[in-house]
Amino acid sequence: MITSSKASKRNYIFQVLTVFIGFLVFGFSENVKGPAIPRIQTNFGLDEMQIGTLLSLNSLGYLLACSFTAILVRKWGIKCVTLIAFGSMVASGIFIFLSQSYPALTGSYFFMYLGNGMLEIALAVLGAQIFVKNTGTMMNLSHFFYGLSSTVAPMLASGLMTVTLFGHILDWRGMYLVVLSLCFIPMIPALLGRFPDRNDSDDERTPFKAFLRDPVMWLIVIILSFGVVSELAVGGWLVNFLEKAYHWDTTAAAGMLSGFFLCFTLARLFVGPIVDRIGFTLSLIILAAFTGVCTFAAILIGEPGAVLFAIAGIGIAPVYPTLMALIAKRYRGNSDTAITFIVTLMGVGSVIGNYLIGAITDGIKRLFMTSQGPELGLLRGLQAGYSFIALCAIICSLASLVLYHHLKRRNELL
Repeated sequence: MITSSKASKRNYIFQVLTVFIGFLVFGFSENVKGPAIPRIQTNFGLDEMQIGTLLSLNSLGYLLACSFTAILVRKWGIKCVTLIAFGSMVASGIFIFLSQSYPALTGSYFFMYLGNGMLEIALAVLGAQIFVKNTGTMMNLSHFFYGLSSTVAPMLASGLMTVTLFGHILDWRGMYLVVLSLCFIPMIPALLGRFPDRNDSDDERTPFKAFLRDPVMWLIVIILSFGVVSELAVGGWLVNFLEKAYHWDTTAAAGMLSGFFLCFTLARLFVGPIVDRIGFTLSLIILAAFTGVCTFAAILIGEPGAVLFAIAGIGIAPVYPTLMALIAKRYRGNSDTAITFIVTLMGVGSVIGNYLIGAITDGIKRLFMTSQGPELGLLRGLQAGYSFIALCAIICSLASLVLYHHLKRRNELL
């Protein structure tokens, strides 16, 4: 029995390491793009509409992965799917390094997001299964590691793009190769650990059609979609905004993005216990509203209020892990199906959101260029596009308010 207990603890450590380190490298892969986007835009001569299209098309890879990953998890097991996800991210680093055209880069990004989508589903399902106690705290702690690497990622990307190796500057291609190669590290505990093959702890599983009829499920989809657009768009657009709207250099702009992720990381580290105490839904209302107000204020104040872009990270950071904790609690025996359903539809929202940011930015820029000149036109376009990011956070808060009243009427608040 003692030997069995030790083996169980050791296996749990491997499971936790896979989740924690997995989110760590996930944060790197997702958020080095901020400093890279302006370089890519210059390299290929792209406009804001093409950048928005690039990011939205890449999200299709993520969306596609979300649609089939749960099936693979049930068929092959979380361990196999997680290893495939890490391996595909390493391979995508090689493909990005070799990309010499916009279509080739789009394809490489698409492949990377396939790996990202598979990894996120696998880690979310594993977390829902192993974090039975203090779910809100443990989910936020897991995503703390995503925030930790996200804080470092912009500065790491900026630094790596200037490194000279064997007489050649790494630039954005070499930077992606180095960063995505880090995905080899979490493959070690994933190989050593033994994971549950599928979510079969309960004999009866909720039919998929039941999810379609569940209003709570659809409200979670709305909250998560707008919340994730508001969160992830910062990594792709903040550096671009600061460089072009306020003429900041890359280092300073990347530093502000790192500041956003520092606030983001600290929030996930310290807010988890508060979420468990005051409740998941009430937390979502307060936190998302805080982000929306901070972001709108930063835009209205202008350059002196730029620090509010970073402070906004405090509110948006706990939204995703808190929703994952809510799903894990509410759909304990069906977390893989529930997470897949929600995250797949969230992926649709992410695709549309990224496209709209680019379309709004480019459309408003063109509208004002004729009357106010190219520089002021670009500023107005960037402000409009970033205002949409703030609006997403406000909609996330309002949808959370609807969910709160819905659950309260049924005495189902979590």
